[in-house]
Amino acid sequence: MLKKLTIEYFDLFSRKNIIELKKMFSEDVSLHDWDVSCYGKVNVVNFIESIFNNVDKIVIEPIRIYSEHSTVITELDIFISDTVRLLVVDVIEYNKDNEIVAIRAYKR
Repeated sequence: MLKKLTIEYFDLFSRKNIIELKKMFSEDVSLHDWDVSCYGKVNVVNFIESIFNNVDKIVIEPIRIYSEHSTVITELDIFISDTVRLLVVDVIEYNKDNEIVAIRAYKR
């Protein structure tokens, strides 16, 4: 179940569908990556929107997905505007309502 939700999350991100992404987050979601930390649904959504506004295209391709209890760890290829490739590991935690409560991203 959580693997499927995580794949949906990456698909929505790749389509820059902030409206549907927003529905996946809990009110107290947190996001941490190599550049930024933000807390709360409004701040996380605003941060993701800023990413979308600054790139022509973003494609996220999961390489491997591991799931344990309420946490999903995914190795990713992220392609930005056909010029940048990032290798990233995302750790996504879900609550009992299957909402995302935490996203931690690490460059490989």
